[in-house]
Amino acid sequence: MAYGRFVAICYPLQYTAIMTPQLCGLLVLVCWILSVLHALLQSLMVLRLSFCTNFKIPHFFCELNQVVQLAYSDTFLNDVVMYFTGLLLASIALAGVLFSYSKIVSSICAISSAQGSYKAFSNCASHLSVVSLLYCTGLGVYLSSAVTPNSHFTAISSVMYTVVTPMLNTFIYSLRNKDIKISLKSLFGGNL
Repeated sequence: MAYGRFVAICYPLQYTAIMTPQLCGLLVLVCWILSVLHALLQSLMVLRLSFCTNFKIPHFFCELNQVVQLAYSDTFLNDVVMYFTGLLLASIALAGVLFSYSKIVSSICAISSAQGSYKAFSNCASHLSVVSLLYCTGLGVYLSSAVTPNSHFTAISSVMYTVVTPMLNTFIYSLRNKDIKISLKSLFGGNL
């Protein structure tokens, strides 16, 4: 999404030529392949651990770090692989977002009209808010689990980055649609 915003703001007249369906498909495919490979690596790492049968995970789903903490065998290698791959993938994605937005900010500063700058910034603000929510809660889950293993905060943060963030993203972009705005206005009878 950051790359799409970058192309839309920095090269608006060339957007359709740059963001072809093939490029979009390739970007999605790379994300899927990296996600599947990461999940496969973590699953294979968990298979080497030994577990008791009496434990209960205090989450609504099996968070990887919570599962690893329940093992009674040595988890040092799992922790190293989990944090290294997580840090590597998150930093690559964050570097892409930061690079795109640094170029976007420099392009927006070159826009002479205040209305054009406002429109470009408002277009990016929703994406940046969702990205920051995702990174902050994800970082909170993985860093707090090293300090306090069975925290209520960890479960709430997990819900934030697995459920709320994808819903927010869809909700934010659907509110930009004029038909949805008109439907919401008629439903609630107010101004949006």
